[in-house]
Amino acid sequence: MSEEIIEVQGLIKVFGANPDKALRALAKGKSKAEILKETGLTVGINNIGFTVNKGEIFVVMGLSGSGKSTVLRCLNRLIEPTAGTIIIDGTDITQLKEKELRKFRQEKTAMVFQQFALLPHRTVLQNTVFGLEIQGISKKEREEKAIKTLELVGLKGWEDKYPSQLSGGMKQRVGLARALTNDAEILLMDEAFSALDPLIREEMQDELLSLQQKMNKTIVFITHDLNEALKLGDRIAFLRDGELVQVGTPEEITTHPADDYVAKFVRGVDKSKILTAGDVMKKPQPLITLRDGPNVALRIMKQHGISSVFVVNRERQLQGIITVDAAVEARNAGITNLNDIELAHGPKIKEDVPVQEALGVIAESKLPMAVVDEEDKLIGIIVRGSVLAALASINHSFDVQDTEEAMAPPVSVAAQAGSQGGESNE
Repeated sequence: MSEEIIEVQGLIKVFGANPDKALRALAKGKSKAEILKETGLTVGINNIGFTVNKGEIFVVMGLSGSGKSTVLRCLNRLIEPTAGTIIIDGTDITQLKEKELRKFRQEKTAMVFQQFALLPHRTVLQNTVFGLEIQGISKKEREEKAIKTLELVGLKGWEDKYPSQLSGGMKQRVGLARALTNDAEILLMDEAFSALDPLIREEMQDELLSLQQKMNKTIVFITHDLNEALKLGDRIAFLRDGELVQVGTPEEITTHPADDYVAKFVRGVDKSKILTAGDVMKKPQPLITLRDGPNVALRIMKQHGISSVFVVNRERQLQGIITVDAAVEARNAGITNLNDIELAHGPKIKEDVPVQEALGVIAESKLPMAVVDEEDKLIGIIVRGSVLAALASINHSFDVQDTEEAMAPPVSVAAQAGSQGGESNE
């Protein structure tokens, strides 16, 4: 089971004097609009509750005014909650005194802002070490850490430049480096890439995912962009008008939206960006092992109506594919062991890779795609039919016919497959 590092319960924020009036009105079931009209108080967020697992990217999204940034700022009490609890790594931070809160912010969380928040009179290096400087870390130690982090985010050689000399993407890299240099366990990112041009924004998203693989931070990421949420989020929380509507994985959100509000967000989304190889793969059967011979391979192919079969070793590690032509040729040559046959090698992919990244390869290959784990063990098989079925089953607006045409192999490849008695494993 995943370890929960953040637990939020009954979180409410009321803006204005005497918020108890609003709390009493909320308890009576009055709406945000009614409370504003009757009391002049604004309910920023109402009864928000969720958990964040250690090491996950948890995305909070919604339209402007939905309360997403208010939620984020409550997590480190830059905004004081009116009611509710926020338990981070076993500590209810709503109960911390000023000195304890300051230490918590310095050691446990780091924040990355939309507008970079760089000090213009400081160099890149000086901006990066700022948090450690406040903590009283020695100059040598903080600069050594900062230089390593700047290299990690692609800013090696820019240490002595000033913010005015940087592009928008580079400024945001400095902001990210500053947060990472503090070595905080939790990163709070408030619309961190929203001010960037689309291409740079996509680069920064890729950069964040790459860094996450290396550093495994817990990240709470705020955005209003669904594509960004789907790309980055392990789970996504949808807010509407200060209330939580739905929490789920990208696939859960797009497949089973909680209401029309969420459905409107996800309508027309390209599901190939969300589905992974693991979502569309078939069970890897039938299989043969290296100790089997060409006669066994031919019998298996005949039984299952296929023109090729995957070959694995005793540890189920992928060795290759034997085709019907290769098996017939080996049998006629008197070969009895697959170790003596040159196996074919089709495309392979890891199970967490998005299907979108594999569509072109699947379309061009006459052999099925293997899904393997970190030890190259075969865990699944992908063929064009299973990809189309998965996309069609969860995307009402997706034109399956167009997709099928786009993924059809060239005529020459189809003809080759046909000469083998049908396309391999399809």
